[in-house]
Amino acid sequence: MSRTRPFDSLRSLGAGPSTRCARPGQGARLAGLLSVLALVGLGAACRQDMHQAPRYDPLEKSDFFADSRAARPLVEGTVARGFLREDAALYTGKGPSGQLLDTIPVPVDRALLERGQDRYNVYCAPCHGATGDGNGMIVQRGFKQPTSYHTDRLRTQPVGYFYDVITNGFGAMQDYSAQVAPRDRWAIAAYLRALQLSRHASVNDVPADARGALDAGAAPGGASTHE
Repeated sequence: MSRTRPFDSLRSLGAGPSTRCARPGQGARLAGLLSVLALVGLGAACRQDMHQAPRYDPLEKSDFFADSRAARPLVEGTVARGFLREDAALYTGKGPSGQLLDTIPVPVDRALLERGQDRYNVYCAPCHGATGDGNGMIVQRGFKQPTSYHTDRLRTQPVGYFYDVITNGFGAMQDYSAQVAPRDRWAIAAYLRALQLSRHASVNDVPADARGALDAGAAPGGASTHE
């Protein structure tokens, strides 16, 4: 049984020392083969995948910066996209001197009140109740009862107070800044004012063209008053 020795394949192409005269085309084939092998070798030596790219791990030390921190602080004045708070009244509920606003800094219309009612029923009614009396389902299950919105103290608070409480919390109530967007906080505050006004309203406060709906047992707009 014969054994193949190194370079036998090259000799078969006419590259061995015993070959005196290469046949036509064998030299070109050998040169092509060597070129391919060289390119494969160079490609393997230069390979660098994305996971091998230069980078720092979290909290890794850096020898480049003077403070040795790889994670660099934000450039002064940098604001993340969507977090610009130029309208202080809208985002804080306070005026230039830090006083709570007496007015709502967004247009108050039916759409805002309906949005406020929707958000109130989701986030506020479980504790404060659907009418704001402070007797929500969670309270009926033993949670501490909040103050009714219809007390004189809360009826006389500026509307910015309710925005501030939603934003920062108060007493046993945690803040809802993560759950409720700023404009929705104002929508809730507007709806709270509507609840307070409705508790002490009379028929004379209802526009004349809508009083017929009250007599028929329906709220203006067609909704039933007995829900």
